[in-house]
Amino acid sequence: MLKEFIKKITEWALEKEEEAAKKCAIPVEEIEKQLKILNEKKEELQKKCEEQIKELDALIDRIEHIKVQEELRCKMKEENKDKSEDKN
Repeated sequence: MLKEFIKKITEWALEKEEEAAKKCAIPVEEIEKQLKILNEKKEELQKKCEEQIKELDALIDRIEHIKVQEELRCKMKEENKDKSEDKN
């Protein structure tokens, strides 16, 4: 709910800036400053996301490795069980 509120406030503020820009009431330097800040935030967020994706990939790899080991272990156990039954 808070996220939606912030989104609406941001949208409202951007609309007001657009109106002011149409009237040449906002200096281009101010817009460039805002663009720079947003691009820096984007790069920061992108870096964090990439790091988290790498961590998730590492976890997935570990779990897949465990799965393969477990499948092999169960298969060998089943084969040994079948061999024991064949002997009897």
